[in-house]
Amino acid sequence: MNTLRYLLVGFIFGIVLTKSEAVSWYRIYEMFQFQSFHMYGIIMVSIVTGVIGIQIIKRKKIKDIRGLPIEILDKEPGSTRFWIGGIIFGLGWALVGACPGPIFILLGAGFIPVIFVLFGALFGTFLYGILKDKLPH
Repeated sequence: MNTLRYLLVGFIFGIVLTKSEAVSWYRIYEMFQFQSFHMYGIIMVSIVTGVIGIQIIKRKKIKDIRGLPIEILDKEPGSTRFWIGGIIFGLGWALVGACPGPIFILLGAGFIPVIFVLFGALFGTFLYGILKDKLPH
């Protein structure tokens, strides 16, 4: 039953991202060219929603689906790794025109060439797993 709920939320999320044009290559291109506020607005709304959600979880001490308390740990300091990772992530996003989330939405919408982007994302994750001990953390 839980799987059905997760699938339903995923479908609704995919529809919302598609209808808001957040998965549009053109909208992503506009964002990286600083020609439109559209994607920045979507990103800001998601940040505000996340901050509000985290505050509700912390203040109300909300429990997870199994009844265990949700623990949100503080991040470790270390700006170098975040800058390097962010630059690599941003370059990949700009070159491909899709961040990892919409890859599956684009596949579901019938954009079959995005399968190469999916394989690239999986390969990058695999490569990180191999190299993570040699990277600055």
